[in-house]
Amino acid sequence: MTSTTDLLPTPTVARLRRPGWRDPRLLLGLVLVAASVALGSWAVSSAGRTVAVYAASGPLTPGEVVDPSSLRAVEVRLGTGDGKYFLAAEPLPEDLVALRVVGDGELVPRTAVGGSDELALRAVAIPVAGALSERVTDGALVDVWFVPTADGSPAAGDEPGQGDEEGAPRQLATQVVVAQVAEADGTLVTGGATTLHVLVPSDELPGVLAALAADGKIAVVPVAGGAA
Repeated sequence: MTSTTDLLPTPTVARLRRPGWRDPRLLLGLVLVAASVALGSWAVSSAGRTVAVYAASGPLTPGEVVDPSSLRAVEVRLGTGDGKYFLAAEPLPEDLVALRVVGDGELVPRTAVGGSDELALRAVAIPVAGALSERVTDGALVDVWFVPTADGSPAAGDEPGQGDEEGAPRQLATQVVVAQVAEADGTLVTGGATTLHVLVPSDELPGVLAALAADGKIAVVPVAGGAA
């Protein structure tokens, strides 16, 4: 006797097959693995790669000409930041001057140099009587003060009523850069009768020049932590 269940079709069991070499999924997986390996190798090699860039061979002060004679090549790891510096393998642009102080051995960023027309500073020679602090050197930051004579007469260029009361000193310029410390014969010194060549912002220049022509003396005070 035939039962009802004998008349139902027998289900076919699906078998899993190994993907072949032409299977798109296998090919995609191989591509992803290869890309990951290549990316990792590139990252490791880039991290260990050094490049020769320019560093200052001595302190650079604003207005100083920057050329190969004032620089030296150093090998450093910069990663993706080498565009911020001058590569030693490439020629330097012409007529470069320092726009800010760059310390001895410091990498020279492109933003620290430029054309002389970008420099809003003027070099002023200031005679200083007496000894200077040993911290007043090329590239140092100093405050410039004017000490009037004892009679309290107004400095040249002052308007009536703007003179120094009771001979009190007044500040002429704040945190200006010392471009050079020199004696009359040109010898670099840090004491004795010296002339300081300081870089004064254009807006402070009239006051400094007026004080140089007035009765009194100029005092230079080093800024704490301001040595280049």
